[in-house]
Amino acid sequence: MFEVKFCGLIAAGLLLGISGVRAQQFGGNPPSVKWNQINTPATRVIFPVGMDSAGLRVANVVQQINNVMKPTIGTKQRQVNIVLQNQLVTTNGYVGLAPFRSEFYITPAQNSFSLGSILPTDQLGIHEFRHVQQYNNSDVGLTRFLHVLFGEGGQSLAYSIAVPNWFAEGDAVYNETLLTNQGRGRLPYFFNGYRSLWAAGKNYNWMKLRNGSYRDYVPDWYPMGYMMVAYGRQKYGDNLWRNVNNYAAAYKSFVYPFQNAVKTYTGQDYSKFRLAAFEHFKKQLVTPELQKGASAYKSNQHFIGNQEFPAYADENTVIYRKSSYRQRATFVEKTGNLERKIRLSDFTLDGYFNYQNGQIVYASRRPDVRWGYREYNEIKIVDIKTGHQRQITTKTKYFAPAFNADNSRIVAVDIPASGKYALHVLNVADGKLITAVPNPNHVFYTYPKFYNNSEIVAAVRKPSGEMSIALIDIESGKTDDLTTVDMAPKAFPVIQKDTVYFTGTWGKDDKMFALSIKDRQLFEIQSDSLKAYIGNYQPAVGSNKIAWVSFSTFGYQLHELERNRLQLKPVDALPPLPDFEIASLKMDTGANLLASIKKKALPYKKYPKFTRPFNFHSLVPYFDDPEYSFSLMGENILNTLQSELSFSYNRNEGYKQFGFTSVYGAAFPYLFAGVNYTIDRRDYGFDQNRNTVEVNWNETNLQAGLQLPLNFAGGRNYTRFNISSSINYSINDVKQVAFKSALPNNTYLNNSITFSNQIAKPYQLINPQLAQSITLTYRNTINTLNAHQFLASGTFYFPGLFTNHSLVFNLAHQRRDRNYSIFSNQLPFSRGYTSDNLYRLYKAGANYHFPVAYPDAGIANLVYLMRLRGNLFYDYTHGTDFYRSGAAFKADFRSAGAELYFDTQWFNQSQVTFGVRYTYLLDTDVFGGSGSNRFTLILPLSIF
Repeated sequence: MFEVKFCGLIAAGLLLGISGVRAQQFGGNPPSVKWNQINTPATRVIFPVGMDSAGLRVANVVQQINNVMKPTIGTKQRQVNIVLQNQLVTTNGYVGLAPFRSEFYITPAQNSFSLGSILPTDQLGIHEFRHVQQYNNSDVGLTRFLHVLFGEGGQSLAYSIAVPNWFAEGDAVYNETLLTNQGRGRLPYFFNGYRSLWAAGKNYNWMKLRNGSYRDYVPDWYPMGYMMVAYGRQKYGDNLWRNVNNYAAAYKSFVYPFQNAVKTYTGQDYSKFRLAAFEHFKKQLVTPELQKGASAYKSNQHFIGNQEFPAYADENTVIYRKSSYRQRATFVEKTGNLERKIRLSDFTLDGYFNYQNGQIVYASRRPDVRWGYREYNEIKIVDIKTGHQRQITTKTKYFAPAFNADNSRIVAVDIPASGKYALHVLNVADGKLITAVPNPNHVFYTYPKFYNNSEIVAAVRKPSGEMSIALIDIESGKTDDLTTVDMAPKAFPVIQKDTVYFTGTWGKDDKMFALSIKDRQLFEIQSDSLKAYIGNYQPAVGSNKIAWVSFSTFGYQLHELERNRLQLKPVDALPPLPDFEIASLKMDTGANLLASIKKKALPYKKYPKFTRPFNFHSLVPYFDDPEYSFSLMGENILNTLQSELSFSYNRNEGYKQFGFTSVYGAAFPYLFAGVNYTIDRRDYGFDQNRNTVEVNWNETNLQAGLQLPLNFAGGRNYTRFNISSSINYSINDVKQVAFKSALPNNTYLNNSITFSNQIAKPYQLINPQLAQSITLTYRNTINTLNAHQFLASGTFYFPGLFTNHSLVFNLAHQRRDRNYSIFSNQLPFSRGYTSDNLYRLYKAGANYHFPVAYPDAGIANLVYLMRLRGNLFYDYTHGTDFYRSGAAFKADFRSAGAELYFDTQWFNQSQVTFGVRYTYLLDTDVFGGSGSNRFTLILPLSIF
């Protein structure tokens, strides 16, 4: 027997536009957050009350760059809603279709090398609004047709297939580099990934570069995209990508529209264009010294792991953080060649920690229990001898904490939701605030360190984005710049006596520097070995040694060197940031436009939370014979109300169903309700003469309920708890009077509790090594039918015999009323059997998952196979029931078999897992077909 489990392909594809790009949290803000808005022709900026300056800045940046930059991508304009989120601990943003909106997460990052030092409002305004312009000008040709037919989900599906994500992000990064005097396209850190591949001779094929690997480090599509967009702008002018985007989105070439668009407007084959773009940057980024450094590794070496943030415990002992694709992040103590694990790290934003006198201090990231847009960074202290950890702050947003000399105080960067950045000095004993350092110049602090009891050294960002290493007076907050103030990123300062060691950008490299606090003399740290490494970050200084980490295609690697082997070369200032020979950054339309943005007063007003509450945006068809349906999906801009209007037709019975459901997520529990009206239901029954007759009726179903999702993630575990309860009322309008009593109106309750808990899962593992998922469901009528059903099920994960192997057990029990229940069977039945809703059901199953191969191979830029993995399983289900005579019925349903799963990427950007299953039935399938051998094709519930 061969079986296919499949979900409608068209629906799944269109859902890409609704859920595939979704980064937001439904109902993520508490009702106490009030909102204002600023309206311009290009955007409506929606921001929390009190964040007026941030909202005004975004509105001005977007309005003024839009007027200048339209010609480079197209002149179509549709107003977009931008929501500013200020309670998360990350800097990020997205623009999505279905619905068309954007969100900015405006908390600045500590590491200035990764995103630069420009204000998040400016960088996100430039970068994310470029995506808005891309979407607006993609609404042409076939993409426009699908937009008209299926709404924004149709536009998103068509555009995502036609235009690769590398172009969207590369074009946006080019924009942030062009319109500012920084941008990631000028930062060496941004190119470290490709630089490391080229230095190591890792000439991966195009599909591997696009899709990644479970064994090897592969950079994401941002630097790839920037290099190709920048090279194209440099060689073919600033109209190139407008033409290519329009051609591809219109599907002027139905097959490989983007590749053909590049060839049409450059005259080069797509593959030759890529190679030329890479070669332009490769010749600037790879040196013989870097190739020599990479040659120390085996030519077939896969990713090893990261060693980060070293600190000296003594001259022979280094403390650092270690992680890999197979290993969770761990604090490690290394003496000579011996490593000792101190403790697994809690969840962190960037892995940073500070060590002093036998103790580690770091900030651990934790989400709010209920509100998904609220996060905390709480300070933890670890004793390296015992591994014992204690928490000293709760519900705080502290970053980059560091001890003073005697471990009695901690300095940390405080980033409250108000955006009023400060340095806080805390008591180590209880975490209480001792001093909030004044910040009269509104600078942003990164990686602060105590210089003495009255002064702090930190890498400081000015509102302009310029940086310096500065000395801050704790009492007054006065900032004294120890270096020149410029756009070169600086980070990771550490103090040894009266010298500050730090990393700064110098031309096309990130190098280490030493700064004398007393006389302000700046030195570049030089040695022959330093030239062999890509970037030199996170210095640690001992009495006689210096340690640091560099980037490689095998992970961040730790290095040590005797200090007497270093040369200190005096320098006056860090040179300007490089443009990597992209002259168009100085000549194209909009060059350094940010510097001329004017602060214009724009009117703002209250944003009512129920503005356009339904906001229907996409029509999603679902075809899964015999069921055919269309759903009109809706979601308001603040993402607090989701709605669905639907129509369904069942070919077997011929019934038609109309439905509406909605869920409101801004209350503490979600509130949900729905109504379905079904016409022409039919079944068969017996009349008083025992003749078979057709029974016809119309059916109305009403539902209302509450759902409380709670997120207890924190420490090293992801833990969720969900409670749901609903009341459901069914009204049956039976056309034949004789059968009205057989189908009475029905009211029932549906209650469930779901608990899940898992430890963090390294990238390469198939399943978490330890996890539990438990569900309890109870459904019961509250009328004369007296029907009920109870289900308890659980899945439990354990380590397998080898790394990346996983042992999984399933247990379940279901019981119902003795009469045939009106409730459907929900028990996960033994695989291979046709299930039935028996009086009592008991299930136990065992699974052993393991990797089979990592092909890293693809076909025609359509499908790429990252991993094959297997699963051996055994299922046992025992059921009991009663015959009509009252005699007991008992049966066992045992099966064993194997599954082979294919972890793939489609169209070089959409992850899909599917599989095949062979099942051998050890008992008779009393409710289904004959034969013991069953084959099943397992297709995903969502293609994208």
